[in-house]
Amino acid sequence: MLFPTATFAIFFLLVLPLNWLLMPDPPRWRIFMLVASYVFYGWWDWRFCFLLAASTLVNQVFAVALHRTAGRRSRKLLLLADVVFNLGVLGAFKYYDFFATSFQNSLSDAGLHVSPMLLGAVLPVGISFFTFMALSYVIDVYRGDFTPTSLMKFAVYLSFFPHVVAGPIVRARELIPQFRTPRDPRRIDASRAFFLIASGLFLKVVIATYLADAIVDDVFGTPERYGAVDALVGVYAYAVQIFADFCGYTNIAIGVALLLGFQFPQNFDNPYTATSPRDFWRRWHITLSRWLRDYLYIPLGGNRKGDLVTYRNLMIVMLLGGLWHGAGWPFVFWGGLWGVALVGEHWWDTRRRARGEELPAPTGLGRAWRRVATFNLACLGWVFFRAESIGDAFTLLGRIVTGWGEAPQLVTVGVLLAIAVGIGGQYVPTDVFGRLMASFSRLSPVAQGACLALGLTVVGALGPEGVAPFIYYRF
Repeated sequence: MLFPTATFAIFFLLVLPLNWLLMPDPPRWRIFMLVASYVFYGWWDWRFCFLLAASTLVNQVFAVALHRTAGRRSRKLLLLADVVFNLGVLGAFKYYDFFATSFQNSLSDAGLHVSPMLLGAVLPVGISFFTFMALSYVIDVYRGDFTPTSLMKFAVYLSFFPHVVAGPIVRARELIPQFRTPRDPRRIDASRAFFLIASGLFLKVVIATYLADAIVDDVFGTPERYGAVDALVGVYAYAVQIFADFCGYTNIAIGVALLLGFQFPQNFDNPYTATSPRDFWRRWHITLSRWLRDYLYIPLGGNRKGDLVTYRNLMIVMLLGGLWHGAGWPFVFWGGLWGVALVGEHWWDTRRRARGEELPAPTGLGRAWRRVATFNLACLGWVFFRAESIGDAFTLLGRIVTGWGEAPQLVTVGVLLAIAVGIGGQYVPTDVFGRLMASFSRLSPVAQGACLALGLTVVGALGPEGVAPFIYYRF
């Protein structure tokens, strides 16, 4: 079920009043929300509901067992078994065929021909997201940071429909405590929720879908057909598309959850204004970045065991982060590129400190230069992230270098305007949006409804017919 569709609108119009009607009775509310979330999740393929239910049950069993077990060795074995289960399920559906095919190709290059059995499994929507959420729950119980909740509360947490298919990656200690007491509808920041939903619809339906249809799909689909201008603008267009698509989704998800009475963590913070690779990853997909930091980078040793170990840890985290996004070598290359950038930044900062040089915050032209460099580094990475193969990525980059004698075919005023809006909007001061939401909240209900209706009309008029699935649905 897609957010910007009539189907979801009908679904949510039924769920929202029942949510508040049942809220004073938490047991009944949990049953209702669990059923609603499974209906939402099973809309694509009802069979995957069994996988979600199995993940819920198994992880709850391990969490309770860890909480009740005192022996250190026994607890480590239980945690290891849970990690193996989760990564095994994720690997079977998402990575087995990729690694089997890669192994087959490697042997073929060496003159050995084998035919491994391929599963050909359809990737369950959202499996990467709910698997990471389940792992964080069990690991937090193991660390003593969270006490296991009831099976019903955990089931609602893992399947909660605003985040189940594409995040944000909400931790148990952030959401489950909100299930324990009924929400107060008088404390709902409805103006912020409506603003987030409206902005998310605009980003997805108008900006992301338009850029995909107008230039991105053509340039990345057949890069050899286009010259340097089309190729370069196509790369910038995809940078805006993926931001608008994913930020649009999370804005809608956070807004929908807010209307239901629940707070989700922020997932984007104007990433294309970043001044360094490290700063970029503090702003892009924030909930994934902190998950990788807290459950992978820090357990590996973080930056506490010397520079070489730090460099190793950064590369491992980014390579696995790339692989998390998709079972393909372009994703691994993308993660490795960011790993090299982060290692280089750390090395440069360490080198300057060793010489006794200060690391002042950049100002003026220095900040502008860093922002341009970081944005273009991100765009270079997006080439590999979007391309069907590493070869296609280099073909596209080659066209940017060699195709300057060819006239552009796809670059239009509309494309340039959409790119400018997608990037320029991230430079608008945050307090501007805050003042807009405050002004909206002071309007009468009739005026608010009229503004929302006008906004939806504009989105419908500017957006193309039909809406493609969100990019991150396939991760």
